[in-house]
Amino acid sequence: MSTSQRLFVSFPEELVDRPMVYEIIKRYDVIPSIRRANVEAHSGWTILEITGEPDAIAASITYLEDLGCTVNRMEGDVLES
Repeated sequence: MSTSQRLFVSFPEELVDRPMVYEIIKRYDVIPSIRRANVEAHSGWTILEITGEPDAIAASITYLEDLGCTVNRMEGDVLES
């Protein structure tokens, strides 16, 4: 059964150029929706809504954390002001 999880992912300078969203798509067959993002030379963050099987979402989160990202789960609609 497919589900969605909204995440706040921050990452350090050494991961700025890495295609992490592409990697989780290919590795775990999840569907990410980038809700907001800010990427600069020295760091970045993105708000992702990931849809997929619960195990695939959990594996995606673990993968991002293992790369050096900080991943926090979010609630609510991040597009509301």
